[in-house]
Amino acid sequence: MRKISIYIHIPFCIRKCLYCDFLSAPSTPDCIEQYVRALEAEIRFSPDLNGLTAAEIPDDPEIQVDTVFLGGGTPSLLTPDQLERILTAVRKSYRVQDGAEISMEVNPGTADLERLQAYRGAGINRLSIGVQSVDDAELALLGRIHRAGQAEKIFREARRAGFDNINIDLMSALPGQTTDRWEQNLRIVCAWGPEHISAYSLIIEEGTPFAEMDLLPLPSEEEDRLMYHRTQTVLAEYSYQRYEISNYARPGRACRHNCSYWTGHEYLGLGLGASSLIGDRRFKVTASMPEYLRRIRLAASGEIKDPAHYYEEIQQLTLRDRMEEFMFLGLRLTEGVSEAQFRKRFGHPVDEVYGPVLARHTGAGLLERTGDRIRLTEKGLDLANYVMSDFLLD
Repeated sequence: MRKISIYIHIPFCIRKCLYCDFLSAPSTPDCIEQYVRALEAEIRFSPDLNGLTAAEIPDDPEIQVDTVFLGGGTPSLLTPDQLERILTAVRKSYRVQDGAEISMEVNPGTADLERLQAYRGAGINRLSIGVQSVDDAELALLGRIHRAGQAEKIFREARRAGFDNINIDLMSALPGQTTDRWEQNLRIVCAWGPEHISAYSLIIEEGTPFAEMDLLPLPSEEEDRLMYHRTQTVLAEYSYQRYEISNYARPGRACRHNCSYWTGHEYLGLGLGASSLIGDRRFKVTASMPEYLRRIRLAASGEIKDPAHYYEEIQQLTLRDRMEEFMFLGLRLTEGVSEAQFRKRFGHPVDEVYGPVLARHTGAGLLERTGDRIRLTEKGLDLANYVMSDFLLD
């Protein structure tokens, strides 16, 4: 059985946050509707264009979709009807596995109980709520459109709507933020009882308003590390297990979709700027809305049949590329990577390819080898980027 994940990009927001460098922008209801119609068409022709065949014989499925993720932007700007149309198109073109994880990002300022109930009825079974902070001053600094009270309200309404798998996004190392204030954010959210918490440090990206602003002093590198360690300590008190550098979950509630990226699972990206990995090919959709709509029209009418005429940045991954990604991404997970899986995928023992690198970092106490697994130590997690970059082959 061949399994893939599907990512669907919704590139709209009410107002772009000051730190955001994602592909998103404000839009009108008419533009959103035009985009949804284009997405429906893209979903219909994508199996053929990617060399994928949607299974039509129930007893002999060729492909099964085991996770679907609607991200953005702000997917919760979609009306329930628009969301249902998108998911219906996915189900008609692909065999969505029974029990598939179907996730959706939600901004607390763009949803209510009625909408959440409709999303649940359409098949969404996991929410990722972009809270970022439960401190109103911090939310205002970030340029978020919601306030702390709205964040808690939307969480409670999601529970009332029947969602029993909810992630909360939080952001640390904000300008002027102290470790104690960060801990307070964590404890307030933990008291809500979500199944999953993603806790990321703020990164000031070029081209964002934050990069041009005269902000309060950012926490030092040492303070950032202290916040990171405080995160692990506090979340462990509430039975959250760290399973990836920045992600924590109650037992059995790790995000299956994100894990698919970190373990080299095939995935198909649909919508503006979305990236895909199918077989040994990596490719992406154009990030230009006019060009996206033009190519959709041509592909849907059959005038474009060659992926090279629809997608951009098509890359045929080499054996070296795939080994690098296996190690670089897999080491993000606290369980690390499997030596047996490395040999099975690439036909070489891991020591044959990475022996000196492994010896250097295990000797320095940054990696450990336990049974079949190679993983970062606690010390190694603090230097994760340095360690993982060493697995890029010369």
